[in-house]
Amino acid sequence: MFKRIAALALIILSLTLQACASDTAGLQAYADNIDGYTFMYPNGWAPIKVPGSSDVVFHDLIEETENVSVVVSDITSDTQLTDLGDPTDVARTLLNAVIAPSQSGQEADLLAAASRTEDEKVYYALEYTVDLPIGKRHNLSTVVVRRGKLFTLSLSTPESRWTKVEPVFQRVVDSFSVY
Repeated sequence: MFKRIAALALIILSLTLQACASDTAGLQAYADNIDGYTFMYPNGWAPIKVPGSSDVVFHDLIEETENVSVVVSDITSDTQLTDLGDPTDVARTLLNAVIAPSQSGQEADLLAAASRTEDEKVYYALEYTVDLPIGKRHNLSTVVVRRGKLFTLSLSTPESRWTKVEPVFQRVVDSFSVY
């Protein structure tokens, strides 16, 4: 009888631990039903208003410069993401035109660029660092085109925190989806 109880307790414990280690543990869902996108963001982050082109911005309440944002831009309705180039081309355009244009005093280095297809939509995943006057930052972005709009989800953290937040940030960028 004791062996059965112990075995049952071990099964319950292992199922509980599996649930705690799920892909969404420590993350909350955000959905914009008007523009048609969703993503997960870390627990303990709060939305903030930022004037400009960001559709939504969340930041860490402790490390306030750590943030995730989504920018939605209009493009030609028949343009596909692959029409803009491969992941490296799109990353270089983003870095040179938006993140660190010439004479901005900022330098950006592309670390990785990859493509994934999900539900017949192509997503580009980008990883890069930016040297700013306030210090070096590590960033991840996901870019996708849907219904004549270019969606860009970006996460940013001080380089000194990158190794600590990398697994969570990877889950956030992987969770980004348009519909």
